[in-house]
Amino acid sequence: MYRILIIEDDPALADAVKRQLDAWGNETALIQDFQNVIKEFTDFDPHLVLVDIMLPFFNGYHWCTEIRKISGVPVIFISSAADNMNIVMAMNMGGDDFIAKPFDLNVLNAKVQAVLRRAYDFKDQVPVLEQKGAILNLNDMTLLYQKEKVELSKNEFRILHTLMENKGKVVSRNTLMKRLWEDDCYVEENTLTVNITRLRKRLESIGLMDFIRTKTGEGYIIDG
Repeated sequence: MYRILIIEDDPALADAVKRQLDAWGNETALIQDFQNVIKEFTDFDPHLVLVDIMLPFFNGYHWCTEIRKISGVPVIFISSAADNMNIVMAMNMGGDDFIAKPFDLNVLNAKVQAVLRRAYDFKDQVPVLEQKGAILNLNDMTLLYQKEKVELSKNEFRILHTLMENKGKVVSRNTLMKRLWEDDCYVEENTLTVNITRLRKRLESIGLMDFIRTKTGEGYIIDG
């Protein structure tokens, strides 16, 4: 089941699109606050976004740009402004497809399913974790952020992997210690502190400031 966020201010059209996509087993959500789209985006954490160009307060180009700052999730524009200039602009802003209004709901659904397949169904794609633009490659233990890449040590990778798997949740020191114990009979508690410090320096070296936060007396967290 895929989560699809619909950013459309025409209630009748938004509801019709939602019903069509829900009927295919997806979980959909409609934007409620057009001034705070990014908050609703991060709360829902969608696999795909449908966005109109003409919206209250800020247009769809603005929101696509804001989404691209934190996520590579597929974005499909839906708009009656389907001239070549708008289509080109939508693609340049980070859009993955453009559907002109008025459209047949079955055609919309077919295009949505095609984009979802391209984005998520490739079996040979490199397994990664992504958060706030930081991409952790699970195959080679590297971290990519804004075209900068760092290689992580085994322990640094295990710590970051665990934290990114549990983004938005506090991970206790004990849990992280157990990940470090996988190859060793015993690891001193100070080893975790040392590795966290080294990891933070690596993150800062590629521009990721305060990526890992300390929760005093509880553990560590990467905000979701």
